[in-house]
Amino acid sequence: MTLTNYWWLLIWLFLGGIILGNMPRRRECLNGETVERWDILPAVLMVIPYIIWAGFRHDYFGDTALYRKSFLETEPNLLDIFSPFISGEKDPGFESFAIIMRVLLGNQDKLFFLVIAAFQMICIALVLRRYTKDYWTCLFLFVVSTDYLSWMHNGMRQFIAVAIIFAGFKYLVNKNYIQMILLILLASVFHGSALLMIPIIFVIQGDAWNLKTVLLLAATVVAVAYIGQLTPILNELLQETQYDDMINNEIWVVDDGTNIIRVAVYSVPAVLSLVGLKYVRAANNPIMNICVNCSIVTMALYLVASVSSGIYIGRLPIYTTLQGYIALPWMIDQIFEKRSARMVRYLMYGAYLAFFYFQMHFTWGVI
Repeated sequence: MTLTNYWWLLIWLFLGGIILGNMPRRRECLNGETVERWDILPAVLMVIPYIIWAGFRHDYFGDTALYRKSFLETEPNLLDIFSPFISGEKDPGFESFAIIMRVLLGNQDKLFFLVIAAFQMICIALVLRRYTKDYWTCLFLFVVSTDYLSWMHNGMRQFIAVAIIFAGFKYLVNKNYIQMILLILLASVFHGSALLMIPIIFVIQGDAWNLKTVLLLAATVVAVAYIGQLTPILNELLQETQYDDMINNEIWVVDDGTNIIRVAVYSVPAVLSLVGLKYVRAANNPIMNICVNCSIVTMALYLVASVSSGIYIGRLPIYTTLQGYIALPWMIDQIFEKRSARMVRYLMYGAYLAFFYFQMHFTWGVI
């Protein structure tokens, strides 16, 4: 069950899409419109192989070996589940969760990874199925952008926080801010970076490209232009937090920022929304407005990451990247006529597949 040939990520994507995509669909109401969508069963079946591959992944991929070692060294004692909170450990929720899993699973580290992968992937699958009529394309973007490998095979602790917040997408749509903030606070005990989403949930509300998002982008341009002067300020703001050594440590100093190709790829939804802004605003779809604004936040954070730290800042956009995958296929259909939309989709598939090969072959060397 261990993934040894990474081409299977694409093989199953297309094979599963053909088999499961032809199963009977469910007619449901989405933002006042009746649409046909994947039923829950095929949507979940589609992601099962990705759950298994993440659970049985190689030690050499990302932080897997460190997570495995940490889990096996965790003492299986339920009396200690609150000790990470009491002692003020970094991301205590994850440490407490590891203790509980150690008690329940013993030394079955692969089951530990499998439980986490199942939670993450099912959260993503159910939200994508609920808020788009193009479930397969959204899943395609998640896998082929290499977010699947980057997060479910590597930064899984932060991705637990991402999955928790993404699962509460309905609270954003319905403007239930108290529930959303409580969910973010829960996510933050698994990874402190989740707190970034508290101001962002207010920025992304409203029309696509509203004043708040424009000001955010303007601030980003200033940050990119004056990153050297802003670094000491950031260092001061991080004092007395779990990231107080971030600016001065070796990782930040030697990190030359996120690759510009990655920045360009993740900026596609935001750029397309600006090109077709009159069509996006004419549709006035509250769900897509949020998703478009999330894509603007993603682009802004990646721009900052390109001139600072890809390791630290470059990990933050994942909180708003998934929503951009919902917006992208919708915008193509909204902006272009039917024949042109089909052509643009093919171009999109080809471009993302090219990026997948670039990342997998030239950057990571796994295919």
